[in-house]
Amino acid sequence: MPKMKTKSGAKKRFKLTGTGKVKRKHAFHNHILTKKHKKRKRNLQKTTLVHSHDEKAILLLLK
Repeated sequence: MPKMKTKSGAKKRFKLTGTGKVKRKHAFHNHILTKKHKKRKRNLQKTTLVHSHDEKAILLLLK
């Protein structure tokens, strides 16, 4: 039986940390940036962890 392929959309959007948690980027940082304050744009640049309820489903996509 062939190997299952990783979902390429998930591969581009998520990375695993050293402890096995899933990192993601924030949304709303692509366009219409002129009306957003500097502090908001700066915080949207940072990565964050996926919520624990969604983590199991995303890990299945990455396998």
